[in-house]
Amino acid sequence: MSDMSSTTYNGLVDLGRRLYEAALVRSDQEEITDPRGQPIGWLLDTRIPMLSGHLMPEVGYVLGERLRAKNVDQVVGFGFGSYALVASIVAAAGHPPFMGGFVREERKPHGRKRLVEGPITRERPVVLIDDILNSGRSALRAVALLQQDGFQVAGMMCLFNFAWSGGRGRLEEHGLWVDSLLDLNLRDGE
Repeated sequence: MSDMSSTTYNGLVDLGRRLYEAALVRSDQEEITDPRGQPIGWLLDTRIPMLSGHLMPEVGYVLGERLRAKNVDQVVGFGFGSYALVASIVAAAGHPPFMGGFVREERKPHGRKRLVEGPITRERPVVLIDDILNSGRSALRAVALLQQDGFQVAGMMCLFNFAWSGGRGRLEEHGLWVDSLLDLNLRDGE
């Protein structure tokens, strides 16, 4: 991995573009549907590049650098798309080290009976991490769960913000900042 201590705008755009290209799945490659089961032309599956290993360390470093600039050292994921991102940030070198956690849909009924798993603390703010910000409804659900469990949520960081869906505005209306690696203003996957 090259020295990324002075990540430039062009470097961020390049990273975003490489993530996008690796994550893009088109309907001519396989059948894909929206949450209602309707066919769609494309989607971004960020688990592909994030779990392949060649982009994961670079993404973790870049997101970690951005989080440290905001004086954040605790990250929390909600949903399957966040797992590799949280792990990449926690593994990013630097000081202070990051602590990570995951929010469950509902409190686990046995064992430690937790809603939020991981070594994070309620004494410092957390940032919600996810791969894609679309409508913001899932993110607001995670924020509500975290707040119900006593955590202060400072903001959200994601790889891609689908700018046409209004998710950023919804989160900002709730007093959260939003930081995305790349804002996408397209609908057709081009």
